[in-house]
Amino acid sequence: MKKLLTTILIFCTVSAFAQKNTSEDKEEAEVTHKWRVSFPYFIVTDPIGDSWSDRENTQMIELHVKRNLDNKNIVGVKLATWRLFQPMGITWWDGLLDKLETKSEFYSGHVRETGIGITYQRMLWKGLFATAEVLPQFQTYIDLEGNKLGNGFKVYNSYHLGYHIDIGKKKRFFIEPQVHSQHWMFGNNAPEGFKQLDDKWRDYFLFEPNIYIGLNF
Repeated sequence: MKKLLTTILIFCTVSAFAQKNTSEDKEEAEVTHKWRVSFPYFIVTDPIGDSWSDRENTQMIELHVKRNLDNKNIVGVKLATWRLFQPMGITWWDGLLDKLETKSEFYSGHVRETGIGITYQRMLWKGLFATAEVLPQFQTYIDLEGNKLGNGFKVYNSYHLGYHIDIGKKKRFFIEPQVHSQHWMFGNNAPEGFKQLDDKWRDYFLFEPNIYIGLNF
């Protein structure tokens, strides 16, 4: 509960900061486009050396719908669902790619995580931006035969630093190369085999590169 209140406090502070800047920076009030939609584009290189199987397929879908309050402050809604086959807290320096190859940390099944969250993006300088996202998620645990094992809940937070690049004369399209870090909390009701693996690893992941592709309208 303390962590949840802390997260809420952070977002209330960020919102107040955004409103303050909106009123103070009147010259930024006029924007060319009021809305934007975007999604992450994953360029997957196979570290294992053969094609990804369904076992490692995360089946990820993610969509962002955002409102430009002005030229600096952007708020939005994040919709996401994905399927995990091993703990998210295995970082690069833990030998993440090696563990993918050996399958030593794979769950005895999958966990599907789905949620709707909120985002705040602040343009810092030219195209440079920072983003914070909070995504409550409902979890469904499934064994290798596809049988449901139980349900859970967690709050997934991510923090992004990137660069916004408009494309075309009318700036209808854009890309946002970025790097982000994430942490999560309140994971509960995990079946014993899943919980044992999760408890071995961290509740955060650092420095994940990504590219978002979007449309302004």
